[in-house]
Amino acid sequence: MTEEICFFTEDTLVIKAPKKSPLILRMVVLLFSMVCGVYICTICLKQINPQTKSKFINIKVVDHDQSCRASVDVEPSELPYVHYPTPQTFCREECSCNPVRYFVILSMQRSGSGWFETLLNSHMNVSSNGEIFSVKERRINVSSIVKTMDEVYNLDWFTSASKNECSAAVGFKWMLNQGLMEHHKEISEYFKEKGVSAIYLFRRNLLRRMVSVLANSYDKDAKLLNGTHKSHVHSPLEAQILAKYKPKMNTSLLIPELKKTVETTTKAIEYFKTIRHIVLYYEDVVHNRTKLKDVQEFLRLPYRELNSRQVKIHTAPLWKQMENWDDVRKALNGTAYQSFLHADV
Repeated sequence: MTEEICFFTEDTLVIKAPKKSPLILRMVVLLFSMVCGVYICTICLKQINPQTKSKFINIKVVDHDQSCRASVDVEPSELPYVHYPTPQTFCREECSCNPVRYFVILSMQRSGSGWFETLLNSHMNVSSNGEIFSVKERRINVSSIVKTMDEVYNLDWFTSASKNECSAAVGFKWMLNQGLMEHHKEISEYFKEKGVSAIYLFRRNLLRRMVSVLANSYDKDAKLLNGTHKSHVHSPLEAQILAKYKPKMNTSLLIPELKKTVETTTKAIEYFKTIRHIVLYYEDVVHNRTKLKDVQEFLRLPYRELNSRQVKIHTAPLWKQMENWDDVRKALNGTAYQSFLHADV
């Protein structure tokens, strides 16, 4: 037993209490803390009952497409071709539920596709983004092709033609010799999955197309317009300067080249025949502007008068546009391509 210690001074009597062990105090504090902790945990667990859990489980994420489809009246047959993109680079704001159609213009060089595309882009709700696969890196393999198309159709591809927020139709033009034919199976599947509509644009008179191809190839080196090469022009004077060049046709290769062109266009239509599509010819669009109305109906666009600033380069009769007309005429007379000699469009 601990003894009390007493001692006296002259004025006071001091009695010191026995020292208590600090270990006991620590044990008391620890025990008290544990009791409080258990009590608090018990209260919290009682509050999380099955009803509360079900509230968390039943929370639903509303899909953007589903929300928009519910607010827009679209025919069931049109649903695969109606989209509501959510761009990563900007906000569509009040147009977020405006339906967008995806399209692609399938064509060949010097077939009027540049002129046709400017007509489409004169529509306030159309964004056709040009010949995007002319850049080889974008078509080096299927993955790069798909990545590029995803950017275009998600409205994240910016060109001077981009209408962005309130586009009703978005697409681009694709030449048949830019990876399209080599990867046609994968591309066809992509078009079907994404609901892309195809617009074929070809020329009926392939001989005129050949003249245009040769003249354009010559100007890439000659640069007749003040040292600048232009595939398309916007003034009659520029068109007149370019039209002065008359190519000499290689008559020994003429028929094989025409045959190859016909086979290529036929294959393209066959490869993508399961895709929703329309087939146009440059000559028909030039002479019959109701064809432009057909295109707008095909893309389900509000009708507008379409226009282009481009000026046609080769307007003279065909016999005036090549250096060796007589040789060409002899080579094609009596063949399946004889009609090209007489069609001046």
